[in-house]
Amino acid sequence: MFGNFRKLQLWKSSMNLTTEIYRLTRNFPEHERYGLSSQMQRASVSIPSNIAEGFGRESTKELLRFLYTARGSLMELSTQLEICNNLGYLSEEEHPSIQRLADEVNRLLNGLIFSKKKLRSSSGT
Repeated sequence: MFGNFRKLQLWKSSMNLTTEIYRLTRNFPEHERYGLSSQMQRASVSIPSNIAEGFGRESTKELLRFLYTARGSLMELSTQLEICNNLGYLSEEEHPSIQRLADEVNRLLNGLIFSKKKLRSSSGT
C-alpha cells in the first residue's frame, strides 16, 4: 500500500472533474443519455477509481499499471469533451473551464507517473 490516496491533490482534482462531468451531462440532449453522457460519466469515474485502486496495490509496478489506466480514461474523456464541444453541447464558458480541470488532472497524473517510474528504476523493482 502506498498511503492515503484521499490526501493526493491528483485524486481530489479527479473527483472534482467527475463531479463536473456529471453536472454537465445532466444538461445534454435526452437522446445522449445512454450514449455520450453515459460514456463520459464512466470514463470520468474510472480516473479517481483507478488511482485509488492502484494505491491499494503492493508494488510500484501494479500502481503504475492503474495510473496508466487512469490516464487512458482521461484521454478518452478529453476526446469526448472535444466531441461535445463540436456538437454544441458545451457553452463558451463550460468548455474551457472543464478542459482546464482535465488538463490539471493530466499534469498531476503525469507527474505522479514520472516520479513513480523514477523511483522504480532507481530501486530496481
